[in-house]
Amino acid sequence: MERWQNRVAVVTGASSGIGAAIAKDLVMAGLKVVALARRVPRMQLLRDSLPIEKRSQLIIMQCDVTDLNNVDRVFDEIISKLGGIDILVNNAASLKNGLLSTMDIKEVQEVLNTNVLSVVHCTQRAFKSMKDRNFNGHIIIVNSIAGHNVLAGLPQSVPSINIYSPTKFAITAITEMYRQEFHGLGTKIKISSISPGFVDTELLFDELRQAVSHCLLQSSDVSNAVLYMLSTPPHVQIHEMIIKPLGEAV
Repeated sequence: MERWQNRVAVVTGASSGIGAAIAKDLVMAGLKVVALARRVPRMQLLRDSLPIEKRSQLIIMQCDVTDLNNVDRVFDEIISKLGGIDILVNNAASLKNGLLSTMDIKEVQEVLNTNVLSVVHCTQRAFKSMKDRNFNGHIIIVNSIAGHNVLAGLPQSVPSINIYSPTKFAITAITEMYRQEFHGLGTKIKISSISPGFVDTELLFDELRQAVSHCLLQSSDVSNAVLYMLSTPPHVQIHEMIIKPLGEAV
């Protein structure tokens, strides 16, 4: 991780779960981290949990990644104050309980905006910052096992994952598109997707949590994998990493 010392990493969805774990571990690894989320008090608690000498390395900014203007204002401020973005971790995600055939279309749109469009928008901003400075940065997208297998419903029930799995399938394809584009544009910017199985976070609704409670990853497991991706030498790119809890049936 030596090459990333004092570099700027931006982590979306950093107020809880995987995003909070990644932001904390990146700070502890010597990076300057900009934590983005809507829930500022939760990020303040995260900063307070850091050793005193590390707290100044976690910069908190309120950001709704589904609001294009909000994202642009935040990224403009990051670039203006910190000089640029060296690492982007697209972690923000949304999962709604319901059936795709009957649920409110506004909830479907919210998941699409969070899981797909915000990734594209944030990646565009980070990529431009890296390319303008001729810096070989790294963009990581937190995908899901649901982006490789359409998740079935619980036993003797109708599936309730709805649009979530299709959005993650889109991320799988988008990651490959970025790989081809980044190479075609003559950059050495890395793009990586990490696809965890079920993780013990707030994203899981109660019925699903009860069904898989015996077989869950922790947020720290995903964060450790992200640190491994970043620690690879410049000529190595982990394009896709799938991690599952031992015994997961998906």
